[in-house]
Amino acid sequence: MNHNTPLSPRPPRPLSDVRRRVLTTAQLRARGVTAAGVSERCRSGGPWQQFLPGVFLLHPGPPTSEERLHAVLLFAARTPATVPATAIPVQPGPEQPHAPQPYADALITGLAALTLYGFTSAPSLLSLDRIDVLVPRLRRLRSQGCARIVRTASLPAPAHVTGVPVAPVPRALADAVAELTDADLVRSLLTEAVRGGHCDPAALVRELTQARLLNRPHVVDAVDSLLAEGRAVAEDRLYRMVREHGLPEPVWNVDLRLPGGPHLGGLDAYWPEQAVALELDTRTPRHDEDALWPEYARKREHLERLGITVVHVTPKKLRDAAEQQATVVRTALMAADQREPAGYVVVLPR
Repeated sequence: MNHNTPLSPRPPRPLSDVRRRVLTTAQLRARGVTAAGVSERCRSGGPWQQFLPGVFLLHPGPPTSEERLHAVLLFAARTPATVPATAIPVQPGPEQPHAPQPYADALITGLAALTLYGFTSAPSLLSLDRIDVLVPRLRRLRSQGCARIVRTASLPAPAHVTGVPVAPVPRALADAVAELTDADLVRSLLTEAVRGGHCDPAALVRELTQARLLNRPHVVDAVDSLLAEGRAVAEDRLYRMVREHGLPEPVWNVDLRLPGGPHLGGLDAYWPEQAVALELDTRTPRHDEDALWPEYARKREHLERLGITVVHVTPKKLRDAAEQQATVVRTALMAADQREPAGYVVVLPR
């Protein structure tokens, strides 16, 4: 017998067209390869190898990054696809939200997902000893080989990066941080997430809170840096919005007071002639929102009683819809002539 001899009554279809060279037991069976045939080819010195339970590499050498990802997903998928997919280049690139999903109930998460998203702080795929894969909590799976099973009560909608189903950035970051003790790496990943526009600080802090990671000192320190970074990024986007969309230049970062009276609150931007105020809403789940929101509302109500129009803008809106936010501000400025004159307030630098 040689390796080209049929191993079952139904001869195998040619395997040379399988560019990934990673198949499951079910996929091999669909191609006419029996269990005995698989065992024969995976013997010591044979042309194939078993990489994970039920997942085989159709060559004897070490797997590529692409093959490791594919193998982990096939191992964790609820019903592995029976038709081999075309090769997927493992290079950081734009998301493909409408890419096909051949893997049921399995998403790449953790550091591997961040590498696929293009995080420069994340290690290369080949340097990772284990690849995290997110599955529903009730799946009966255990970590095996390079596949580390991460469970969740509700599987998030996947992003598709270079064709690979990947957990959203906040979830992938939380899963990565849960396994990291390197404070510098944690800080670098969180900062890059915000600075690179991968996600908002609020979404990330919410995910870290749900994962119960904010009781770890090195994570708390990184989150403090993250919030400062997120605030700085949002302020920069606010400056660009005003200048790129031709809005009048406001006075920046001021405090308002009544003449000889109480402090009315700080503002990120204020147009004194039109009595229009703008405030960045950078609350996160880490703050006590039940306590903060009444404070926001009281300040807004007080200013509006004085005839000052208050515009609230979130970092997410500045990132995703800057033109629309500029229109909101412009409308408020143009409506100033139709309002009663505002009460006199003292404007002080903050």
